[in-house]
Amino acid sequence: MSKRILIYSTAYYPFVGGAEIAIKEITDRLEDFEFVMITAQLDSKLSKVEKIGNIEVHRISCFLPSSKLAKFKLAFKGHKLGLKLHKEKPFDIVWSMMASYSGFAALKFKLKSNLKYLLTLQEGDPIEEILEKVRFRKKTFSNIFKKADGLQSISNYLHAWGNKMGFKGSQSEVIPNGVDISKFTKKYSKEEIQSKRNSFGFPDNSKIVVTASRLVKKNGVADVIRALDKLPEEYCFLICGDGELENELKSLSKDLKKRVKFLGFVSHDELPLIYKAADIFIRPSLTEGLGNSFLEAMASGLPTIGTLVGGIPDFLEDGKTGIVCQPGDIDSIVKAITRASKLSDDEKKELHSNSMKLVNETFNWDSVANRMEHLFKIL
Repeated sequence: MSKRILIYSTAYYPFVGGAEIAIKEITDRLEDFEFVMITAQLDSKLSKVEKIGNIEVHRISCFLPSSKLAKFKLAFKGHKLGLKLHKEKPFDIVWSMMASYSGFAALKFKLKSNLKYLLTLQEGDPIEEILEKVRFRKKTFSNIFKKADGLQSISNYLHAWGNKMGFKGSQSEVIPNGVDISKFTKKYSKEEIQSKRNSFGFPDNSKIVVTASRLVKKNGVADVIRALDKLPEEYCFLICGDGELENELKSLSKDLKKRVKFLGFVSHDELPLIYKAADIFIRPSLTEGLGNSFLEAMASGLPTIGTLVGGIPDFLEDGKTGIVCQPGDIDSIVKAITRASKLSDDEKKELHSNSMKLVNETFNWDSVANRMEHLFKIL
């Protein structure tokens, strides 16, 4: 029997991260379910109500043009809109995407409606930082976990955190995010790949190391720039993403200008060809909820370098699916990049074969959606 599900999400399309992609990939596959979302209106030009895929999206705005204020209004007033919609046509489940602003709204809705409440953990920021931000609402924040009837986490690391925060519900499962396998295994012509490679502006003999990440401390981009200074000149670094550390990172790389290229924000559709035109993927994370960029790079066939922090050990095994370096250790990063660049064609094929087996079995969206459907039905 299908169900009507109310989703609370801090952001949604056109603002896209791993959580937003997950929601859309899952809901688009569950056509028998009815999904309604309440989210913050992060851009005043966006419609208050619209249909995106299989979701009827309602955006909560603030009287002042501030995305942060809209998020706060979602957290503290979002339950009221949910209750209004629930009265018009009842929901069966309330689903919070992350223990964020959306979590506060979902908790209040749960307490007022007494519906079954599913909490999904997708957090990528350091847990210490999250707890510091909510220190003045510590009790309420802990209730986001304690009052949940179901807990779904994208990694074993986040699932352990959810249990530590006091989850006591009846349904509990690790269901990871997926990879758009067809997108990241797409074949490109040699001319397309070479043209894209030329567009980076690096010398023809370059060994191109690429990352795709927010430019924040936890993703370790600065450590790669520092490592580059210890590598031969043919090693170049391509950075896809934007964020609060952009100016600081550009300043750090000023003496390596010809070897470091900032592409800024790159759409998800552009990434596959960029990966095909590069030689190595790296993200020496200090913490990570799961790390979809790693899985996408693996599917693309790139030797993938990462650290064994957070949810990364769920898929990264040194010498089998990728190469491991130590977080914050510049010499270790240098050694990992050097090692990746010296892999033989057979060794690269072996890494890719092992990675694709893992991605196909565990990290594909059809499997993820089927598991989420089962969770919705038994909750």
